[in-house]
Amino acid sequence: MVRMNVLADALKTLYNAEKRGKRQVIIRPSSKVIVKFLQEMQQNGYIGEFEIVDDHRAQKIVVELNGRLNKCGVISPRFDVEYGELEKWVVNLLPSRQFGKILISTTYGIMTHDEARRKKTGGKILGFFY
Repeated sequence: MVRMNVLADALKTLYNAEKRGKRQVIIRPSSKVIVKFLQEMQQNGYIGEFEIVDDHRAQKIVVELNGRLNKCGVISPRFDVEYGELEKWVVNLLPSRQFGKILISTTYGIMTHDEARRKKTGGKILGFFY
């Protein structure tokens, strides 16, 4: 069977393992977008360390879970978000202003909604986590 959305599969695997109380999870296949998404989650303290394992195919990622992830998901299709519309998406997707992030793919790279607001830029919405 063909994988339609690799990022959605990875986040669903991560979320399911977190719900089951696992300490680590293997995500496969890997991609640049998944690695950037995981780096943002790690910087915000939602996951622990992760390691990319090269198996001479599509690579695997081993992620250490720390029990802080409540929900993560992908927004499909990747809607265009203007600078002025960011607040609407934050209100719709996140449970509170205090925690949670929305990831946006901008011309400056993949960043959280806070960074996009600081740089006054929009982009395509990738997903969220809290």
